[in-house]
Amino acid sequence: MADSVFIAFQTNDDSRPIIEAIEADNPHAVVNAFPAMVKIDAVGRLVIRRESIEERIGRAFDLRELQLNLISLGGNIDETDDEFILEWKA
Repeated sequence: MADSVFIAFQTNDDSRPIIEAIEADNPHAVVNAFPAMVKIDAVGRLVIRRESIEERIGRAFDLRELQLNLISLGGNIDETDDEFILEWKA
């Protein structure tokens, strides 16, 4: 589906709070857990908020840290210091 976006992370302790934050901020998202990865699909857009991740990990978080456990993603990226947004742009 052309208007669906996704992001996939390695399954590990570092990515769990990131996945939890994405789930909390994107109730429309579908989380699919596999043995070595977690893939999150959403129609329209996915928003990853720095503040939501920081609340879960208890420290400052730079959104560039997402890349440490990132496997793949699908969608156009719009990134600021506070949000990482995936959506398809026309």
